Amino acid sequence: MRDQIVAALRYAQKSAVAARRTVCVTFSSSPSRVDFNISGTYPAANCAGGSVLAGPDGATLYVTSSAIAFSSSTANFSFDAAGRASAATTVTVAGLPASLAITVENETGYVH
Repeated sequence: MRDQIVAALRYAQKSAVAARRTVCVTFSSSPSRVDFNISGTYPAANCAGGSVLAGPDGATLYVTSSAIAFSSSTANFSFDAAGRASAATTVTVAGLPASLAITVENETGYVH
């Protein structure tokens, strides 16, 4: 689950840069889910009026699990057209040590 979330976040950041659009990331629980939307215009402060972000296979990009819980320090954040994250975010996955938490850096958007 951790690797899927990391891969999806990295793809979202790269999509924001490639399309020169804002990509919004939304975390929810019950079941744990991450959704991705892309703005319809440049520049856009949010993804209102946009659409769901398609993954590399053309299908809607999302990560979900009813068996494994994960939580985020920020319920929503976005990547701007330069790939920067709107907020530093930490994602923890239940059952994994804290050293394996996923971090999104604020100024660079780097996901690790």
